Amino acid sequence: MEYILSLVIYLVVMIGVTLYSKKKIKTVDDYALGGRQIPSWMSAFSYGTAYFSAVILVGHAGKNGWTYGMAAFWVVIGNSFLGTYLAWKVLGKRTREMTRRLNSATMPQFLGTRYKDSKLRYITAFIIFIFLVPYAASVYKGLGALFEITFHINENYIMLFMTVVTAVYLLAGGFLAASIADFIQGCIMIVGVGLLIIYILKDPNVGGVVNGVQSLKAINPDLIKPFTKDTFVPLLSLVIMTSLGTWGLPQMVSRFYTIKNEKSIPVAKVVSTIFAIIITTGAYTMGGFSRLLISSNGGKPAILVNGVLTTITFDQIVPNILNNTLPKILLALLLVVILAASMSTLSSIVLASSTTFVMDLIKPIRKEKITEKQTMILLRVCCLLFIIAAYLLAIGDSPILNLNALSWGVVAGVLLAPYLIGLYWKKATRKGVYASIFSAIAIMGFGLLKYGINSAMITTVSAGAIVLPNLVLVAVSLVTSKLEQTHLSYIFNSCETKINEIK
Repeated sequence: MEYILSLVIYLVVMIGVTLYSKKKIKTVDDYALGGRQIPSWMSAFSYGTAYFSAVILVGHAGKNGWTYGMAAFWVVIGNSFLGTYLAWKVLGKRTREMTRRLNSATMPQFLGTRYKDSKLRYITAFIIFIFLVPYAASVYKGLGALFEITFHINENYIMLFMTVVTAVYLLAGGFLAASIADFIQGCIMIVGVGLLIIYILKDPNVGGVVNGVQSLKAINPDLIKPFTKDTFVPLLSLVIMTSLGTWGLPQMVSRFYTIKNEKSIPVAKVVSTIFAIIITTGAYTMGGFSRLLISSNGGKPAILVNGVLTTITFDQIVPNILNNTLPKILLALLLVVILAASMSTLSSIVLASSTTFVMDLIKPIRKEKITEKQTMILLRVCCLLFIIAAYLLAIGDSPILNLNALSWGVVAGVLLAPYLIGLYWKKATRKGVYASIFSAIAIMGFGLLKYGINSAMITTVSAGAIVLPNLVLVAVSLVTSKLEQTHLSYIFNSCETKINEIK
């Protein structure tokens, strides 16, 4: 009964948010960007809830906590400091200033303007629309696994339910509905995860931090070490992919240019970072102590099924811990927390990809032939098609984290170098950009062919696809022809004026 009541309350709130937001939408800019008037607190929570979904709370916390033990807390540091604090500090203000001045509503639009190349806009828009689908599918799967174990309902039905709910409030309310929902859901997440940390540490099998660490040491001393020679590269890859990778994801970057004003950025930076610390600490407290909260069968997670110790997948670790550890009322709250987080991430992905597809592919091709009303219809249709495509991919057999790694590796790998370096370095060239894009796709392609999507190596491949293209872009740019000085002055002039004023 607690589960049903929690879900009903959540759905009622989402309906209210949808109806309120629908009245505020008058233009495409309102639908896609919230009119660029999103308050700092709302932007901060929106960034956090777009970041941390069932992929983090179910997939990463389960597998990485079980595999690395206390060393998994490197991910907490990476996600909070690199993925959140530094992202706002390095990218926030400059992104907002440049995208607003250049009238860029999407990342492909900014890149096309920055490098004076319309083809670049089309290519990156296509990549975003196609390769964010696996990320959305990984969110579906994370939530489906949790609800299947709790409610004993086939995960495909749960994912179908999620598809319908997301479609309704996104098609009606757009970015504003997503942002308001993110704020509400973020508040729920903080309360739920805070209580989760308390219950996990109070569990008799853990018995507090000190006792829990000692118990892990008794199982395997490597579980309490910062890293070992065997875990260093996988851990570093995981931190890079889940932290630096966010810098190149369009649904995360959009938070910078939809915020109300530049003065709001310091507040958003601090609030987002605190939010990240709380959520990741909760997730990896649960995951790091998972070997004390669930059985092991030959080093693999296992549960009793009809009196027989049966091995389970990594995706099932967290759902089983929650079911075995928490009282029903708190479990009901945590289900809403993870549902809320997943819906926020999913809505962010859908809006980013659909907006990009319409604004950077369809509109430039049709040019003046497409009206404002037709654009709104196309945006909604693309949202619906994207949601359906993600659902169809999610009902396959690929693990959560591998779908996530594939998506982040390609999208962040293609976009990060042109975006980050393009914000600050005048000497970046078109050929350097194309070389970096090719290298990211080549790295991910080679990794998939060599290891397969279900391999543990995919995370390392993804990290390589995110980092190495930055070096490629710089190297190629140094030996190829630069953009015209008049164009560079147009792109950077306002930024330089502000720097000089500060001096």
